[in-house]
Amino acid sequence: MISGVPRETFPGERRVALIPAVVPSLAKQKIEVVLEAGAGAEAGFPDSEYRAKGARLAQSRAEVFASADAILQVRGYGANPEAGRADLDLLRPGQALIAFLEPLSAFEQTRALAQRKVSAFAMELMPRITRAQSMDALSSQATIAGYKAVLLAADALPRMFPMLTTAAGTVAPARVFVIGAGVAGLQAIASARRLGAVVQAYDVRPAVKEQVQSVGGKFVELELTAAEAEEKSGYAKALGEEFYRRQRELMARVVAASDVVITTAAVPGKRAPVLVTAAMVRSMPPGSVIVDLAAERGGNCELIRPGETVRVDGVTLLAPLNLPSSVPYHASQMYSKNVSSFLLHLVKEGRLQYDGQDEIVRETLLTRDGEVVNPRAREGAS
Repeated sequence: MISGVPRETFPGERRVALIPAVVPSLAKQKIEVVLEAGAGAEAGFPDSEYRAKGARLAQSRAEVFASADAILQVRGYGANPEAGRADLDLLRPGQALIAFLEPLSAFEQTRALAQRKVSAFAMELMPRITRAQSMDALSSQATIAGYKAVLLAADALPRMFPMLTTAAGTVAPARVFVIGAGVAGLQAIASARRLGAVVQAYDVRPAVKEQVQSVGGKFVELELTAAEAEEKSGYAKALGEEFYRRQRELMARVVAASDVVITTAAVPGKRAPVLVTAAMVRSMPPGSVIVDLAAERGGNCELIRPGETVRVDGVTLLAPLNLPSSVPYHASQMYSKNVSSFLLHLVKEGRLQYDGQDEIVRETLLTRDGEVVNPRAREGAS
């Protein structure tokens, strides 16, 4: 079978779905890779490296879609609603599409994929089970985002992160507060600790306390827990506004004492909860920094503007979008591992197999045979 890798067309997207290093492992399973010229260039993977590993370069984007049994993308239509519309006509019935697809919010695009009779697999829907760990693209990309968020904060903060004892006196360490201890939050805690900051963290799931402590953070005890704060899938779930209101009241004192706040709280398919209010921002010391990793979902901070940097009463608010794309080499390396592992899981004897009894296949399959087959996406798309 043939897997096709087109160049990403989402504005500012520098990642690529497959890197040259995975091509030989796919070839061993009789999976040929055809690539649009320049697909990996922005991530640091020139066409020559793909050729050296056995991939074939297509003469055009249309040729990639026409020859491939499965299209592999970072952002498929849904996660790329404007520029990705041009690919709809290139997709054909029965063809597989594996990509980020925003299945729980891009309902119009999901319906369009179903109408094209595409077998679309959404990487966001990958179940968090042991067998699927190597395929968990949300986690791999969140790792990049958590790391980069700390670098952005350190660059914007008018003080250093580590404690230093010098002939000119002692420099106190920066105080960092991370809200949300998922993959991005844990990576942010670990990265800030490596830079020498004193790090505190909070999450509605009390079970993550040990994880926070294992990477060097202090878990903030707000004495507010939610027994149902986590779905069986392993993802956080939306809680009531009353819960968030009480949480914000208790969180205010920690925010006011922090030099850096990094927020990571997001629920798939939902608007991000507002956790840092305008009053909290104005309570922070001048020069403080907030990095809102939930900006693409509306943001955890009340005053951010997605994609922009603003200053409010001396506090710098950063609301970056698509942070993994700012580290495209390793983000692509990790995503490529996720996608290739998933593809190899789907392919048996050189052909794609749709095993409805397999939890990995059942949970990620979004559309097939003209229908939206994922229950959560079908409800929104109906």
